[in-house]
Amino acid sequence: MAKNTTSRRVFLQSTATITAAAAALGPSLYVSAAETPSKEKLNIGIIGAGGRGGANLSGVAGENIYAFCDTNPDAIEKARDFIPGTKIFTDWRDLLQESAIDAVVISTADHHHTPAALAAMRAGKHVYCEKPLAHTVQEARLMQEVYLANKDKIATQMGTQIHATNNYRRAVELIQSGAIGPVTEAHVWCSRTINPVETAVLAQETTPAGFDWDVWLGPAAMRPYNTQYWKGGNLNWNRRWEFGNGVLGDMGSHLIDLPYWALGLHRPTSVVSEGPAADEIACPPWQQVAWEHPARAGNPNWAAPTKVVWYHGPEGMQRRSDYLQPLVGDATKINDWSIGVAFIGPQGVLVADYGKVVLAPADKFQDFQPPAPTIAPSLGHYQEWIQAAKTGGETLCNFAYSGALIEHNLLGNVAHRAGEKLEWDAAQLRATNSPSANALLTKEYRNGWGLS
Repeated sequence: MAKNTTSRRVFLQSTATITAAAAALGPSLYVSAAETPSKEKLNIGIIGAGGRGGANLSGVAGENIYAFCDTNPDAIEKARDFIPGTKIFTDWRDLLQESAIDAVVISTADHHHTPAALAAMRAGKHVYCEKPLAHTVQEARLMQEVYLANKDKIATQMGTQIHATNNYRRAVELIQSGAIGPVTEAHVWCSRTINPVETAVLAQETTPAGFDWDVWLGPAAMRPYNTQYWKGGNLNWNRRWEFGNGVLGDMGSHLIDLPYWALGLHRPTSVVSEGPAADEIACPPWQQVAWEHPARAGNPNWAAPTKVVWYHGPEGMQRRSDYLQPLVGDATKINDWSIGVAFIGPQGVLVADYGKVVLAPADKFQDFQPPAPTIAPSLGHYQEWIQAAKTGGETLCNFAYSGALIEHNLLGNVAHRAGEKLEWDAAQLRATNSPSANALLTKEYRNGWGLS
């Protein structure tokens, strides 16, 4: 065969099956807080009801939805209509005081992820948290440390739904079986860009009745209420460093996950970012970021040092295509891949996204036979977490794994903002050559919203 492919149709069918299964559970399985909780079901608190919160709610719909938390009265009203009798909060700090809650699902803006998740873990609750797991490098490290200190008591998972799909598993098996030999480079991209932020601090608007703006800001600096800070979800607030981490922080969580998993990556030794001049307020519209990783033990196909390169935005896409198209030849047209990962080894190139895999050069892999599957099919992204919470198991995207991934990714943003290549001492959590970068590893927190 000319190329080894997993069809997008199969991927979409499997995704639809998971979604349909969650929908089939239906509202009838919700119980109010007044009912006696079933020993077979978790009492779950939903932190963040809009946007991703609604999708994540569907994923855990078979459990007891004990409480809802949101700062937006419209979301709260929908929750009251959909789940009569369930407790309602506008501040997740109050929700976490409920001893009956076994687990929480966090679907807030990025700047709340770590404070809420740390507090939940320290309270002994299982935690599912949307990506990216953290807002700063220091937060990402803390998420790993607190989880590892409590891993025998809690189950955790970051919202990287694609990790549970068959195509990612097949790509990992191909790389780890040596289909292209020891990988020396992994190139990762997303065509998305960032719309400009025209005003640093927006004008005061009237706060809608019931909207808890102070809690929405949470750890961030005080700002006058303005709909434009939050309306439209993460494609809006994710443009600003004070609330998000741009395209790299967002989509890198999904896409860099594949080389991180397949190559057994952990801590980089250096990172450098190219792009437009750093902006104090806005995330970059395009980037090219390169991390150097040392050779890893445990698999002969991890025997070489590896460079991971990220691209996003129009300029990033052009650089990606200029570099990769000559390497893949006529096996595929790189410009047709709006997202993807290309692994480069001495025997060829493997290109993958959520639903397909292509091996290049095409003539070399004409008769290639993929290895037998070695990674078991997933129970389903949400079911992995629920099962781990009930049995004491560990998810593949637990906070030790996903925290290290996000720490790695956010170092790319630190390098961008510092404007220099960073020599990284992971053990000391510092750049050995850049005091300005070290200052960007953390941030200031508003009183009452710190991490302790």
